[in-house]
Amino acid sequence: MINKVGQIMLYVNNQDESVKFWTEKVGFSVISEEDNGQGMRWIEIAPSREAETSLILHNKELIGKMQPELNLGTPSLMFYSDDIDKLYQEFTDQTITVGEMVTMPSGRVFNFADDEGNYFAVMEKK
Repeated sequence: MINKVGQIMLYVNNQDESVKFWTEKVGFSVISEEDNGQGMRWIEIAPSREAETSLILHNKELIGKMQPELNLGTPSLMFYSDDIDKLYQEFTDQTITVGEMVTMPSGRVFNFADDEGNYFAVMEKK
């Protein structure tokens, strides 16, 4: 039985720029960085070291060559925030592309884009 989500793979065009976006603008931390010495490198990031789920940044081009059958599209991810107004303002101040704040039956939500144009969502969850 599966009891939690451990890691989510994000296939990106530029790992270094993606790490900068997620750490400097969004506030995530680098949990680990691995390099197998043969060109395969991956970086684990998360909102905090205690987070149960992390993102793994992989080189999209390299993974596509190694496993052409994989879907390399960006997954639809929903993050939670306990202070969505503050986060929205912080993202705006960081010049992150943000969408309009929308009120849904489950709470307020907005989306944001990384520097590669991939969109993610944040929901208010207290």
